[in-house]
Amino acid sequence: MKALHLACRLYGCFEKLAAALQPLFALVARIYIARVFFLSGLTKIRNWDGTLYLFREEYHVPVLPPEVAAVGGAAGELILPILLVLGLGGRFAAAGLFILNAVAVISYPGLEAIMIKDHVLWGVLLAYLLVHGPNRWSLDNAIKCRQHCKTPTPPTEAA
Repeated sequence: MKALHLACRLYGCFEKLAAALQPLFALVARIYIARVFFLSGLTKIRNWDGTLYLFREEYHVPVLPPEVAAVGGAAGELILPILLVLGLGGRFAAAGLFILNAVAVISYPGLEAIMIKDHVLWGVLLAYLLVHGPNRWSLDNAIKCRQHCKTPTPPTEAA
């Protein structure tokens, strides 16, 4: 019986530690993913002619003309990571980057297996952020807390 009690206490301690580390994990995931996509966006705008060439000849983005896909991809890779790191519209940013990631895998048939593993990792982290949100250490949370504090409590009627 003591062993079961000890196991339950240890599990409870582990759960408290995991809950305390969750905001840190979410922040690290947001920064890691944002860095990957932001650097990719910088690469696109630093060599715009090369980017247009790749979108015309290598990447086959469904539905969109190559020029529109290049502008949209670069804009998404530069704007959404900033929102993700700040945790401002965190789920929106995660969803947008998830879509960019999926389109990258779909539109580039020459993607090697090692690169697909990276895209899977990014997709899993983005899905986590999409489902759980950017967590406590975010502007979304600060705004939500501020709105909650400003919500007036209804007056009670005197008896």
